Amino acid sequence: MAIIALEPSARPRREYHPLAWKPLSLIVAAVVVPVALLIDGYGYNIDELYFIAAGRQPAWGYADQPPLVPLLAALTDALFPGSLLALRLLDLLVVAAGVVVTAQIAREMGGRGRAQVMAAAAYAIAFLGQAGRLDTETFDVVLWMTAGLLVVRWVRLRGEGRTGRSADLPLLWAGVVTAVALQVKFLIPVFWAALAVSVLAVGPRDLLRRPALWVGAAIAVVATVPGLVWQTVHGWPQLQVAAALTGENAMLWGGRPMFLPLLLLVTGIPVGTVLFCYGLWALLRCPDLRDHRFLGWTVLGVIAILLAAGGRFTYVGGVFPLVFAAAAVRMERHRPARWWRWTVSWPVFALAALLPLVQLPITPVAELRQPTTPQERSDMLEAFLQLGWPELANSVTRAYHALPPATRDRTTVLTRYFWQAGALEVLGTRQGLPHPYSGHRGYGYLATPPEEPGPVLVVGGMNDELRSMFSGVRQVGTVEGRIGLGIGTPIWFCEGRTAAWSRIWPLLRREDAARRARPGS
Repeated sequence: MAIIALEPSARPRREYHPLAWKPLSLIVAAVVVPVALLIDGYGYNIDELYFIAAGRQPAWGYADQPPLVPLLAALTDALFPGSLLALRLLDLLVVAAGVVVTAQIAREMGGRGRAQVMAAAAYAIAFLGQAGRLDTETFDVVLWMTAGLLVVRWVRLRGEGRTGRSADLPLLWAGVVTAVALQVKFLIPVFWAALAVSVLAVGPRDLLRRPALWVGAAIAVVATVPGLVWQTVHGWPQLQVAAALTGENAMLWGGRPMFLPLLLLVTGIPVGTVLFCYGLWALLRCPDLRDHRFLGWTVLGVIAILLAAGGRFTYVGGVFPLVFAAAAVRMERHRPARWWRWTVSWPVFALAALLPLVQLPITPVAELRQPTTPQERSDMLEAFLQLGWPELANSVTRAYHALPPATRDRTTVLTRYFWQAGALEVLGTRQGLPHPYSGHRGYGYLATPPEEPGPVLVVGGMNDELRSMFSGVRQVGTVEGRIGLGIGTPIWFCEGRTAAWSRIWPLLRREDAARRARPGS
């Protein structure tokens, strides 16, 4: 494998073209306007409920993620209580910012307006579906691509013959971006590990000798220390969550055999898929992109690491814009062959954009019905996960307030799943419910029920399962409503706890982790 020599004097300097603000503004508007109009069409997503609940208990970290998104969610809900628009607006703006970042990557690679617009449009199609809900993945993707942009900028500045601190400044800022990304997910080291190996293999090795890169790395490490300490103190639950998610990945998405097919699917069929494959080939093989060849190997390295680790295919999304940009720049310089040119024509782009648009919440809630089969549930999963939370809170609140006052004051509320606890925390506490507890996923690390003896109102679970923890179990209600994930869930009144919570709680968490790690369970 040949080492690429990045000597500025050895090749012609490429012009740095202006950013195509007008067409890019239209793409941003095409993302923002339809999503903003429909952003509160349904209700909270299950993850949004958890983010708010977790963020209300500020910490340096949580069992399943660093603290940034939960803290932002809780802060937004405190400033604008109950506002889905406010909660999701930041996520929408981050997706919209990704349009400009993608175009800027193409610009740094030497792309004119056409390449910038093509790359940005491909990004918009691939990630429009993430713009309608608060999600850690949205932040992670844009932070990854911003780090990639800064590396590409360093390549351009060096190619122009610039030297000194100003030329290396993008590497320092890449470290700052990495520090922020590590407050969202612990995934971006995968990108840097793949990039380091790629640079060692094909160059430019000078990248790894730049002091600014290591200063930026130090900033990222220092910013992450509090979260690492939190994980250490709590026994590294993040590792348990990662192992459990590997099992979930196998159960829901087919695991490693389906990783690459699903990866190509989420690039945005058909234009994103074509650009991804062509852009990866161009980075690895085309002479006019030889300065960026290490990025092609970086993308392959990221895929290989995540595939080997059993990670989710969507985690690769942060490198999509690098490949889209490379493909668009190459196509701008060299017109594709006629037999496949049509696959990336603007009419095909317009048709491809319809797929994520029709997945927005355009169907009125009144026209939806409760799914009765696994296939129906799969078909309307995104909507289904956003419905029924007020009904859940109302039903549990009625059961709680129906208890005698003396009993009610001593009663703890426990839920089977984290989304039930999140819904009761966000919606039920407004109606007088106490703060709920759950041993499910990361919620089990937020708090443990008090040891004082007293009854427990349990949402979900099975009679036999509960009788192993309580001597007295009786059903006092059911979650009532027309449609939603929690409709029909039993509500139990349990007395006579058979062991201390300090013994029961770790067992609940381990049982949940084991259940999620078993495909098909």
